[in-house]
Amino acid sequence: MATSESWRVVCQDPGDGSGDVIVELPPVLLEKLGWALGDELVIEGDKEGISLKLKPRSVDAAS
Repeated sequence: MATSESWRVVCQDPGDGSGDVIVELPPVLLEKLGWALGDELVIEGDKEGISLKLKPRSVDAAS
C-alpha cells in the first residue's frame, strides 16, 4: 500500500473582508507535483482536513 505524503501550510487572510484565504504552496511541493503557475486546483474537504488536487488540464485543440 502506498503512503501518501501530507503538507501543512498556514492560511492567510487577504484583508479584503471577502472571507477568502490565501494558501502559499512551497515551491518544492509545486515542483514535486508538477504543478505550475496558472494550474487550476480542486479543493476537497473532510473531517481530516482539506486536500488540493490538480484539475485535469484541457488539451488545446490547435496542437
